[in-house]
Amino acid sequence: MLSTAQSPSCFRNFKEAAATGQSQCTDGYISVILGRGGPMRSHLCAATPVLYILWFTMAQVAGQEDREKTTALKDLLSRIDLDELMKKDEPPFTFPKTLEEFEYAFNEYGQLRHIKTGEPFVFNAREDLHRWNQKRYEALGEIITQYVYELLEKKCNMTKAILPVDATEDEPTTFIYLSPDALSNPSKLLVLIQGSGVVRAGQWARRLIINQDLDSGTQIPFITRAMEEGYGVLVLNPNENYLEVEKPAKSSPLPSPPEPSDEPAEKRERKDDKEGKKKREFYEKYRNPQKETETERTPIRENGSSEEHVLYVWDHFVSRAAAKNVFIVAHSYGGLSFVELMNQREMQVKNRVCAVALTDSAHNIWLQETSKGTQDWMQQHCCNWVSSPEPLDTPLDPMLPDCPRVSAAGRQPARSFTLSDSVMHPQGQSLDDVIWTKGCVNTALTLVLDLSIGLGWRTEKRIVWD
Repeated sequence: MLSTAQSPSCFRNFKEAAATGQSQCTDGYISVILGRGGPMRSHLCAATPVLYILWFTMAQVAGQEDREKTTALKDLLSRIDLDELMKKDEPPFTFPKTLEEFEYAFNEYGQLRHIKTGEPFVFNAREDLHRWNQKRYEALGEIITQYVYELLEKKCNMTKAILPVDATEDEPTTFIYLSPDALSNPSKLLVLIQGSGVVRAGQWARRLIINQDLDSGTQIPFITRAMEEGYGVLVLNPNENYLEVEKPAKSSPLPSPPEPSDEPAEKRERKDDKEGKKKREFYEKYRNPQKETETERTPIRENGSSEEHVLYVWDHFVSRAAAKNVFIVAHSYGGLSFVELMNQREMQVKNRVCAVALTDSAHNIWLQETSKGTQDWMQQHCCNWVSSPEPLDTPLDPMLPDCPRVSAAGRQPARSFTLSDSVMHPQGQSLDDVIWTKGCVNTALTLVLDLSIGLGWRTEKRIVWD
């Protein structure tokens, strides 16, 4: 039997025959099969247009069916929210309230481990339920925040100071932590400003607390060591800017009356029942009835942002502290908040602050419209350790004419800080000479502050203030 590929002209003849109603089979292919001449040839050629029309009609019907299926599939996919589809059948957002209920605890090395298995924290507790796993992680993070507060109060002997200082009983408040001598220490005060995000007072990075250890993700190594060396310490809380409360449930509006229709009532009811059933089946299949709680936020007076918080703490605490020398460590967005403080209180900062160590600072002197005097002061009193593949403390080209930039010896952004005894006292120096911190997550981060003089800077094997 001959294939269509072997007789393209014959199919052209079929098409022409269908258009003219005449047989034009002239290629001889049918003659080869049936023999030359004879009535069979005539009859087959006469039937050719009919066969072609039948084949063409069937192809059109099949194509129409495919198009209808494709259209229906596109319509279905357009109505499916993939994020909602991922929420299907997820468990309720009810999680434990304590570490013990989570069946986790910090071991002697400050690592979070499962009580029964001893394994580290597992994010994907349930496969294919990312939103639920994320909510579970956030619930654990809130418990970690409270745990760190307890460490600040019990291990570091720090106390809370409520902000605003003149807050009424019915307004939202935040707080900071102070060492016992933070305001009375006549010599030196260390101020810690974290970056942005979910972290609260005493934390550098929640993720590192959970996945590595307390020393990597909290400020506690800083605080305890500085207090041992005679510093007053003030821990800011720049990310707690509002009170969040659940919104009251909204009452469902009354259904609007249906528009008048010429359809018989019985037919209209059947149609409505059919449409309602389709909608119920669709939403039962592709939507999750579990909704996240809607909340509303009330800003905390004069502490509604990181910048406002730093300014408020300066005005009501740092500027009133007895310490002659103030030293600041600011990470990421904390650096931006510090520069904004300089814009607002330039002369006060210049008179009180001896040195500032920035780490991956997010500040921008152009966007923040920093004065020339502030830029010059930052050149002499600030240093920014940034992510870089260069060796530790290697000077880098300044992106802006503000403070020197040096390598933190890591390609990833610095996200936490820990103290290291091996570098805490280089060449026999005490903490009165340097504060050394080492970054985690592929970043060896150093912050070196000369706490006795704090004038100028220079780069040698390490950064030293002299």
